[in-house]
Amino acid sequence: MIPIKNLLAAAALFLAVGTTAQAQWQTTTYSLKGGWNAINLTGDASYATIDTILPTSVIEVWRWNPNPNQVQFMSSPLIPTEGTPEWNVWKRTGGGSTLSLLTGPATYLVKCSGTTTNTYSVAIQQSPKPPRTSWVRNGANLNGFATFKNGSNFPTFANYFTTFPTAVAASTKIYKYVGGDLGPNNPLQIFSTTLERVDRNQAYWFSAEVVGDFSGPVKMSFSSSNALDFGRTGTTVSAQFYNRSDAPITLTFTPVNSEPAPISQPALSGPAPITRKVFNTSTLVFDDVPITGAVTEVLAPKTNTTVTFGINRAGMTGPSNALYASLLRVTDSGNLMDVYLPVSAQKGTLAGLWIGDISLKGVGSQVAGATGTTTPREFPLRTLLHVSDTGTPRLLSQVFLGQLAAAGNDSGVCTTEALLKQDAKASAQRLVAAHMPLNQVITGSGALAALPSTVTCTISVPYNDPTNPFVHQYHPDHDNKNARFQPLGAGVESYNITRTCTFTFTATPPPGGTTSGWGSSVIGGTYAETITGIHKNPITVSGTFELRRASEIGTLSQ
Repeated sequence: MIPIKNLLAAAALFLAVGTTAQAQWQTTTYSLKGGWNAINLTGDASYATIDTILPTSVIEVWRWNPNPNQVQFMSSPLIPTEGTPEWNVWKRTGGGSTLSLLTGPATYLVKCSGTTTNTYSVAIQQSPKPPRTSWVRNGANLNGFATFKNGSNFPTFANYFTTFPTAVAASTKIYKYVGGDLGPNNPLQIFSTTLERVDRNQAYWFSAEVVGDFSGPVKMSFSSSNALDFGRTGTTVSAQFYNRSDAPITLTFTPVNSEPAPISQPALSGPAPITRKVFNTSTLVFDDVPITGAVTEVLAPKTNTTVTFGINRAGMTGPSNALYASLLRVTDSGNLMDVYLPVSAQKGTLAGLWIGDISLKGVGSQVAGATGTTTPREFPLRTLLHVSDTGTPRLLSQVFLGQLAAAGNDSGVCTTEALLKQDAKASAQRLVAAHMPLNQVITGSGALAALPSTVTCTISVPYNDPTNPFVHQYHPDHDNKNARFQPLGAGVESYNITRTCTFTFTATPPPGGTTSGWGSSVIGGTYAETITGIHKNPITVSGTFELRRASEIGTLSQ
């Protein structure tokens, strides 16, 4: 029998996890002037076209694309030029646009109508993303930074770049846009990095002789491609924070609700109920602690720290496929950085294939006067359970995962090898529950659409079944034949056996069970079974069970 950890690793190929991109929303207001401005988009606003998002006062938008082969500017920043790999352009009139959406995070040049005496407040609703900055050696860098606003002030360039001093060294030229036509007065060079402040909404030209990915005093990376995105079945996301400085830094994590989604995007059912794993010194295990207010994490100097976040799916009470999203604000004790991380999860279903074990811990004794049912040790029973899209549970003796022979050759779940694509069997998987009769698909009572729930399955083992424990092909007393080798009926040498199995699925794990992912990637509860036909009296056994999701495919091919 293949170990379950190997089976689950292989079955993961068939598991459709899904992501929930652009699920949380926040509006940033940019103060612009007539002429040329540079803005820093810390999120993504590609849910609608530029024509729809920006007011008519905006007449041109140029997106900067970092190019490692660009040439260095010496006396002024690059002038935006159409047809070069560094720029994509959108124009309200005149045609020739190569840009239609505001993707992010990214930096843009924005030209507004009028002169510097004309001022505009442009609000852009966007889906925040983790910071991302790419520094190009020997070339121009148009960068923006998610700085912290302390009252009415942002941190100075000198303070913000303490851990990346080459970006603001004496030989570095830094420019900012102040509106008006392009020329000697726009953009303006910044000469005092100890006085000039880094506005998080602006983008700046740097001519620094550097290369790297600096975006703040703390570097962030995530095990999910979209920060804290748990999808339909995800349970944890690991976030790694690297303290670039020589001093300890305290990070503060604060949950923030999302704004309502734009009309074109899926509506939100509520904030994502995010948790954080915290070590419990009493139980010596990690507990999933809800993040309902500000929590802190101390980063040692020049050190990576990993924080594991989870999602409380029991708190997602909406219907299947309901979307939950919010933001997790990350600030540092130096008041330099202010990042909004996207948090999202989608309410999944229990449909699909589940693999796990029943742990039998109790057996009813048939000895007169005997008390207690606890066994000296647990006994495992492999369990395969498939749940249809409508919630119908089926207990299986074997199952195959792979490309199906049916038209389209989609990946699927089937009960016989003949249903697999002939030339793709090498990559298919066969899973078996050895304690069950062969080729059994047993439909359980009730529906397994949500937790808690109870499912009862009846396993019948005929007296002449090869898996019946009374049957022995070569023993004359157990071959169901008389002395003349004529067939005998049930109850002579062998008996019909019935196993009534009751699975009680619980909303929370039983003591000692897995807590991470319960209700999405892990389900289980308590188990009870009554066996008749083995003894003159029914035999009862009990225990707990835990099943892990191997596939979200709700169709079982038979």
